Amino acid sequence: MNTVFLYLLLLFSNAPALEAHDFHVSKCLMEYDAEAQSLQMSMHIFLDDLELALEQRGHDDLFLCTPREAVEAEQHLEAYLREHFKLIVNGKPQDYKFWGKEISDDLSAVWCYMELENLEKLESLQLTYRVLFDTYRDQKNLASIVLPGQEPGMLFFQVGDETKGI
Repeated sequence: MNTVFLYLLLLFSNAPALEAHDFHVSKCLMEYDAEAQSLQMSMHIFLDDLELALEQRGHDDLFLCTPREAVEAEQHLEAYLREHFKLIVNGKPQDYKFWGKEISDDLSAVWCYMELENLEKLESLQLTYRVLFDTYRDQKNLASIVLPGQEPGMLFFQVGDETKGI
């Protein structure tokens, strides 16, 4: 599984901007910082897929990550993520902070940044990662999790298998 993730990571980080793509995948990098007592998350989503998902929710013409971006675009993006990306940490549902977004280097995707603050210890994590599942039945989501003193782990999500724990 790690080979697939590394391949996708290389593909995403080095690919030229794509007009369209035949695969539907997002990735989330999650790292627990014990010193800062926070779980820091970076999510990579193809921009055209994300805009389509938001349009399906009635939010047209958002022009994410462009000079023409709608004033309410980030608000709609955050609401979408809160509905489709949920955390239960140490047995309790958590509300993470949405820090913002930026366009990827290749202009084909958006990076979204979130953080769960004031997390003294991370003993267990249950993640529901349904981003774009309503838009694409073949959507796959990958979460890479880095915890202190442990080998990085990865969780794979697909339609019908959207909640996993460590």
